[in-house]
Amino acid sequence: MNINQIISYWGYPDEVYDIVTEDGYILGLYRIPYGKTNSDKEILCIFFLAQRLVVYLQHGLFTSASSWISNLPNNSLGFILADAGYDVWMGNSRGTTWSRKHKYLKTNSKEFWAFSFDEMAKYDLPASIDFIVKHTGQEEIFYIGHSQGTTIAFITFSTIPQIAERIKIFFALAPVFSIKYSKSPLIKLAYKWRSVLKTFFGNKDFLPNTSFKRFVGSKLCPLKIIGKICRDILFMIYGYDQENLNMSRMDVYLSHNPAGTSVQNILHWSQVFHSSHLRAFDWGSPVLNLVHFNQSTSPFYDVKNMNVSTATWNGGNDLLADPQDVKNLLSEITNHIYHKTISCYNHIDFLFSLDVYQQVYREIIDIIQGSL
Repeated sequence: MNINQIISYWGYPDEVYDIVTEDGYILGLYRIPYGKTNSDKEILCIFFLAQRLVVYLQHGLFTSASSWISNLPNNSLGFILADAGYDVWMGNSRGTTWSRKHKYLKTNSKEFWAFSFDEMAKYDLPASIDFIVKHTGQEEIFYIGHSQGTTIAFITFSTIPQIAERIKIFFALAPVFSIKYSKSPLIKLAYKWRSVLKTFFGNKDFLPNTSFKRFVGSKLCPLKIIGKICRDILFMIYGYDQENLNMSRMDVYLSHNPAGTSVQNILHWSQVFHSSHLRAFDWGSPVLNLVHFNQSTSPFYDVKNMNVSTATWNGGNDLLADPQDVKNLLSEITNHIYHKTISCYNHIDFLFSLDVYQQVYREIIDIIQGSL
């Protein structure tokens, strides 16, 4: 199923929009305007008397908006927030399954794939937030990001003040800014073999969602023996938490993920590995950097410039967002209102864990309600 089919399957209202970024990318933006548990009287009040508070969800690296609705409704953040009374919007970064179109560039061209999380922060996030604000009439929204969805938020909110002003609270799940201490084998391999990576994969897409991969995810991974291999691959990339993953949903997780990105985005992450600072993509020469940044080296991003109220959650077993990297990040956040470390959690537990409602989602709703 695609995203709106999943939403409809569980009996929720669904809306989908194609939004266009300043540089021409067409992004899929999905909405659950209200919950399944709302009465007809409440729905009439929503449309005619009052507007619902907006919550925007932004996925991480290799995932898409489907990650917020991949579990049963009582354990999927998108559905939980809708049932709690919020107007839920879910974005998709360029290059993922639902954002592979452009106004004039062909998807199979190298020009289409010449982007990294720099452009997601500079163009994708502002376009999505601007559209939501204009469409709903809400001056402020709540932002929830996971993994790279926090990275682009840190960049956008620290470099584009007019977007930061529209964020009531930023909820960062498994936040990633610097990856100096990351133990993820994927990041380590990308760093060690970055020259081979470009030679082997070219300069286009990386780990796209293909029909063959969906077949493996939906038909083979549910099998007992192969399922263990699929699970171990996930744990090898993101960290181990064997007791907390709902194996009965493995076919859903692996038929939607990985959702693809650009080779350049992976190369960008490899460039900042072993660094305690996050910087823009290095285009490979002073001349090219001058073209993109008006300086010979790629600039650094500074979280201290962000003045958005921020709440954070991280996992003790997270191989990608290493606890030491998170600790260093927290010291840089100037308006930090809450933090929680969950010792057993890995990187994807914030999306798929069996107890994620009790550990994280319920607290998010409590903080939102407490801010009103």
